[in-house]
Order: sequence, then C-alpha cells, then structure tokens
Amino acid sequence: MNFIKKNGAGLLLCLIIAIPSWFLGQAVPVVGGPVFSILIGMVVTLILTKKEPFTAGITFTSKKILQAAVVFLGFGMNLTEILAKGKQSLPIIISTISASLITAFILYKVMKLRTNNAILVGVGSSICGGSAIAATAPVIDASDEEVAQSISVIFLFNVIAALVFPTLGGMLGLSNEGFGLFAGTAINDTSSVTAAATAWDGIHGSHTLEAAAIVKMTRTLAIIPITLALAIYRGRKEKKTEGSSFSLKKCFPFFVLFFVLASVVTTVFQLPAEVTAPLKELSKFLIVMAMAAIGLNTNIVKLIKTGGKPIFTGFCCWLVISLVSLAMQHTLGIW
Repeated sequence: MNFIKKNGAGLLLCLIIAIPSWFLGQAVPVVGGPVFSILIGMVVTLILTKKEPFTAGITFTSKKILQAAVVFLGFGMNLTEILAKGKQSLPIIISTISASLITAFILYKVMKLRTNNAILVGVGSSICGGSAIAATAPVIDASDEEVAQSISVIFLFNVIAALVFPTLGGMLGLSNEGFGLFAGTAINDTSSVTAAATAWDGIHGSHTLEAAAIVKMTRTLAIIPITLALAIYRGRKEKKTEGSSFSLKKCFPFFVLFFVLASVVTTVFQLPAEVTAPLKELSKFLIVMAMAAIGLNTNIVKLIKTGGKPIFTGFCCWLVISLVSLAMQHTLGIW
C-alpha cells in the first residue's frame, strides 16, 4: 500500500502518456513510440503546475521500469540462432562499434562534451539506439535530460537513414545481402532498420528484412560487455575521487545479468515465439513508459539550447559507422 501511495500517481501519469505514444509509434514506426513519449512528457511537464505528487512515481519509472524493460528485452534473444545467422556480420559489427566509440571519445576530448552525453550518444549510435541508451543510463547514473537528449539525437539520424539509405544503397550498387548488412550495422533503432529494409525490398523485390533484423539483434548483444566495462570504469573512477576501495558488487549492473539470464533461458529452453513475442512487446512498451518519465523530467528549452554538441557528435558517429560498414563490406567482398 505504501508503494502505491508513494508512486501510484507518477506511475499512472507515465502510463497515460505511454499508451497513446505506443499507438502513435505503431502508426509512424520511423519515429517510434519512445520519441513520441519523450515529446509528450516534455509538453505535459510545462503545463503541470503541481509536480510533487507525481515525482516519486516518475523517478521510479525512469529508473526501475527502464531496467525492467532491458531485462524483458533478453527474452527476445535466442543466442544460438542469432550467433549462427549473424556471425558473418561480426567483423563489421565490431569495427563499426569500435569506430563509433573512438569517434565519440575524440569529440568528447576536443569539444569538451559532458561525459555522459558522449557515452550515451556513442553507445546509442554504435549498438542499438534507444535500447542501448536504456541499458547504459543507469550504469553511468545519467540524468533524465541527458537520456532525452541522446534519444533525440539518435532519432534524428535514424529517420534520415531510413529515408536515405535505400536510395543510397541502390546508387552504390549494393547487393541484397550487402544492403541487409549495411542497414543492420549502420542504422541504430529496430524500427528504422525495419523501415529501410522494407523500402529496399519494395524497390528490389528482395527479402533483406530478416537478414537486416538478425544483424541488428547481433549488435544488441554488445550491450553486455559495454555496460559491464562502463560499470567497472565508473567504480574505479569513484574509488579515485572518493578514496574508497573498489567494489565490483557495488558497481555491477545486476539488471544486465538478468538480461543475460533471460537470453539464456530463451536459448536453452527454446522458448517458442508465442511466449517470447509478448515479452518483447512488453519490453518495448516499458521503454516507452520510461521515456514518458524522462520527458516529464526534461526541460525542453534547456534541451534545445544545449543540443548543438550532442547533435554534431551523433552526426560524426553516424557518418563514421556508415563509412566503416561500407569499407568492411568492400574488404570482405560482400558488396
């Protein structure tokens, strides 16, 4: 009862925002529910005169519900199938992720970006957009404004990629296999990968959608080592600044462990689609709900004023990923 009394109002507000955002995302998949949810949340917080009754529930949603979404994401990942079908793309995936993270680090140093902004944009660009940001944010203790800004940056280049890549791939003379790898490695969000691959299939009468989706899911597995590495980095940094001893238990992101366990359960027990599909949808909805909370905690005016550097960083990461993906395909003879 105390939990409901403390968090109920905020949870209900986030749910009210998430439901229409979910359907809007279904209607306009190239934008996606998380972006609609953040935008609606930012508008609502401008007109919400008394926010105090909702604060605890909003915070719970932006932190705990977000972590739960990552855990449920694991049920949609059969590791055996993903690695069997996606192993061809591994050299390209490793190269693009490395290139994006290095680019984000260089720009962080040169442009004096906020550390969390650089990490979230770099990870979001290189791995899997909103899901990677959702997994990384709790590990580095990112603020809701930093998360909203990073999601907005990723969304911008997702939309551009979904609209431009099918035509670009045709101009470059990519094969169906080549475009599947290109879309799966150089576009961040699943909805945008789906949009681009579907457009390509419509133009060329091919079936690249499944291949692109598998490559994208293979990229998602990088969430595991990246979040663990960031947790250790943060723990060691806190040890230096606070003078306390390093504790892996203290900094370990246990929700990522549950994500791995969910993936293992799906793999070992060969859970059928009838079981995993609803859990994947639940994961997506919980992310939309968490993004509502993040929008409610974000000052849209401040977000716009401070958005220049993160947008430029996102553009550079996106450009580097695209060029490295194409270069690796050419080197491997997949073009």
